[in-house]
Amino acid sequence: MPIGFPHTTSIHILDNDSLLHVFNLYRPFLLGEGQHDYARLMGGVDPWVGEHWWYKLAQVCQRWRKLILESSLSLGLSLVCTEGTPVADMLAHSPLLPLVIDYYDKHDEITAEDEEGTILALKQRDRVRRIRLWMPPMSVQKLIVTIDEEYPILEYLVIMPPSRTKDNSTIFKLPDTLQAPHLRCLSLSGFALPTGSRLLTTAVGLVMLELVMIHPSTYFHPNTLLRWLSSMPQLKALVIHFSSPVPNHTVERHRPHMPITAPVALPNLRYFWFRGIRAYLEAVVPRITAPRLTKLEITFFNQVTFSVPRLLQFMNTTENLRFKSANFEFSYNRVDVEVYPHEEAEMSALHIEVDCWHLDWQVSCMAQIFNSLSPTFSAVEHLALEHDTHFWSSKEHNEVDHMEFCKLLRPFSNVKTLIIDEGLVEEFCRCLRLDAPLELLSELQELIYRLTYKSDDDIADTFSPFIDARQNAGRPITLARIETLHMAVYFLYPASLVRSATLVSRMHSPKLYHTLNLTLQGADYLLNSFEAATFAPIRWSPALVGPLPRSDSSPALET
Repeated sequence: MPIGFPHTTSIHILDNDSLLHVFNLYRPFLLGEGQHDYARLMGGVDPWVGEHWWYKLAQVCQRWRKLILESSLSLGLSLVCTEGTPVADMLAHSPLLPLVIDYYDKHDEITAEDEEGTILALKQRDRVRRIRLWMPPMSVQKLIVTIDEEYPILEYLVIMPPSRTKDNSTIFKLPDTLQAPHLRCLSLSGFALPTGSRLLTTAVGLVMLELVMIHPSTYFHPNTLLRWLSSMPQLKALVIHFSSPVPNHTVERHRPHMPITAPVALPNLRYFWFRGIRAYLEAVVPRITAPRLTKLEITFFNQVTFSVPRLLQFMNTTENLRFKSANFEFSYNRVDVEVYPHEEAEMSALHIEVDCWHLDWQVSCMAQIFNSLSPTFSAVEHLALEHDTHFWSSKEHNEVDHMEFCKLLRPFSNVKTLIIDEGLVEEFCRCLRLDAPLELLSELQELIYRLTYKSDDDIADTFSPFIDARQNAGRPITLARIETLHMAVYFLYPASLVRSATLVSRMHSPKLYHTLNLTLQGADYLLNSFEAATFAPIRWSPALVGPLPRSDSSPALET
């Protein structure tokens, strides 16, 4: 070795076990490891092309190539068939490794070459480990006829249109002979599934099931779903989505020949997301026990009645659905609530959304739901009421029945901190005047009203009768004001503008505050620029705002 060169050690001194350890550390996250539970159980939200990770390593030297291929099982090696892959050549000149077929969020129709190659790969039934076809309906139709008979090592089967497709009329049907005894994740969108589906009844190791019914004709009865679930004791995540409402009488009237009498035990279920009508959910949940459930999401279509007593029974059987914090958001065409297990939690344990218009009906819907679930929320101590003022309908539909507003608040008997947006203050105060001082929110200690930055007036006096009544009753309340940024500022301000004038905005949970320091001059300039542009798209650049003047309370910007 020449003088002056540092001493080096070749990697080839490592024994095979050490090399394999290095190779395992080199493997990328391929199936959503580190992502949220839903994404991870779905095999991640990224293309599976990362399965190519070992290609370059195998080309370093003969020893590495031999070691990698001999350890293919422990390293989880696969060959990837995706857009542009010369499948025939790959199969002819590659080792007999498992196959991964992945067309991820593809919006163009499949080419003739890719169709031929994918069909060739699908016919290698004993080698196919994962299938994901996110492609236009016509392309899906060309390929699913090949997915038949038994796939002995198949673990993931995900078939759905791409995220921005407009074709909701196509109905898919998998071959009746399809079986996948080692399937772990099944996600199907737009499929008509037979009651006795061999795919569903033989997948006893399934941990993730997602069924999206796009066309009304693909509807299946609750008892059919329960029958499928009864053979899936390992299930961890369940997603049932209807894209259009099924009439309540259809659920009640249609009776299959083999109703289930025994409850369905799902001891490992952690996540349940349902989108549909109240009657369907009420028919399913009393027959399920899921003691370890940690996340429940429900989206209802607009209906007249929202009473859900059986949902309450289901929630009471769980060990983890306990709540301390709730946040309502009333917006243009929906109302939703996120309920958290504790004040600092970033992930909600319960999410309920109703697709409906107008503030008066939104309040009424949520009042019905939360009165049905009232005992569950008796421990909630932090409550926030938000509303989006930018898209409200006529004043006629924004005048809420005061009794309905009281009905909405009554389940939260233990709330100690309430945050309310300025647009809901008037309705809230009307509601308080209907009740005796201690009959509603009797444990309230802190009332925070939130104003948009540059709001024309303060509305503290609106609360005076309520504050005085509580003071006289020996239950004083602290009144506080928060200023939040106009949505334009969220869009436009860059990190370099962060400066004085603390503006506090609540995010995600009622006591999780983010402090945004902006110069008042900068915020004003941004707001005026945004309003003058009449909501035209603006890309921020230093020239947009120019230099900001210094002041005693606003030191110079740091670069």
